[in-house]
Amino acid sequence: GYMAPEYAMGGLFSVKSDVFSFGVILLEIISGKRNSGFYLTEQAQTLLAYAWKLWTEGKELELVDPSLAESGQAAEIVRCIHVGLLCVQEDPEDRPTMSEVVTLLGGQKGTPPQPKKPAFWVGRAAQELDQSLAPNLSANDITVSSISPR
Repeated sequence: GYMAPEYAMGGLFSVKSDVFSFGVILLEIISGKRNSGFYLTEQAQTLLAYAWKLWTEGKELELVDPSLAESGQAAEIVRCIHVGLLCVQEDPEDRPTMSEVVTLLGGQKGTPPQPKKPAFWVGRAAQELDQSLAPNLSANDITVSSISPR
């Protein structure tokens, strides 16, 4: 699965960690693209960043896989993109619970809140380090000895 940023970076796991993973999978299904293999140099580094960019530009339907776009269910697809972006928000407190996700996807609740910025670093973003910083990076070694009596 996909690790939530708070778990990957700080080892913090909560019920919102699974919500993050679900959001990534939902966006993958809608787009027909995998987050782990996503890379568009001009548009964005990750599927999450690309979905966010299109959402903020009001072009969210450009994210949709062509075979899904032909279904004629644009309103439901936009709702799924909206919920997917809510699930991958950077701050776990901003993400809905899974029960809220079910309600939102079912359309049983009014208009969902506007999503905030997703966690962009997921996927290949870590590879996007400025190469000019490379000479300043260092690797340190450490030796640990364990002494035990006979």
